Amino acid sequence: MDQNIHFVASETQEAQAALQKLQKRYGEFPAEQSRFIVALGGDGFMLQTLHKFIEGDIPIYGMNFGSVGFLMNEYREEGLPARLAAAEPARIHPLRMTAHSSIGETTAIAFNEVSLFRQTRQTAKLKIALDGKVRLEELVCDGVLVSTPAGSTAYNLSAHGPILPINAALLAMTPLSPFRPRRWRGALLPQNAKVRIDILEPAKRPVSAVADDLEVRHVKAVDIAQDRNLAVTMLFDAGHSLDERILAEQFIY
Repeated sequence: MDQNIHFVASETQEAQAALQKLQKRYGEFPAEQSRFIVALGGDGFMLQTLHKFIEGDIPIYGMNFGSVGFLMNEYREEGLPARLAAAEPARIHPLRMTAHSSIGETTAIAFNEVSLFRQTRQTAKLKIALDGKVRLEELVCDGVLVSTPAGSTAYNLSAHGPILPINAALLAMTPLSPFRPRRWRGALLPQNAKVRIDILEPAKRPVSAVADDLEVRHVKAVDIAQDRNLAVTMLFDAGHSLDERILAEQFIY
């Protein structure tokens, strides 16, 4: 089997040591000549890797050297080509954020979520529209996020948002510490929904917008939609697919 592999690793001592062992054992190929990208690190490093290689459409397989490793597989040095051949794929489409601020428009993609946060002690006031129709005239809160199924077990879950099966044609919109309307706990959106969030009183109540690890401060409005023209393929060990992990997460108590 053609096992051309390009290895990348986080800066931790453990990941760098594993990188040298794997390169010595399996060789090292440039990304553009490889069948697989193998990422050594934690979930945060996996997100960085997805962003870095999204244009190449090369399957990405992670091995965990982080604290949680929800997006990673167990690290083992031996048998890597066989694991890659038997791995189960998950096709992930990111969100595209367009943040409007006084300095213009900033676009970014997010595989987990796009989040809006208040920047000061005062709560944010947001107006939310879907596909051009206003659904919430005023949400008073610490913020709000829109999550992909892949990201639904991350910050979204910590904010008491719903877990979404990886193949669900849905996005999760989850408020962060909502004050008014007090009982609003979020919404499930069609994957093709176009979300528009306008910041009310932006000078008095400034808000920042974050797409994965890119932050734009003092935004006036944010547009969010899934980008179906972009996708990455993640690989998971047989029997430990992303579908199975997300399902199992719902029965942890």
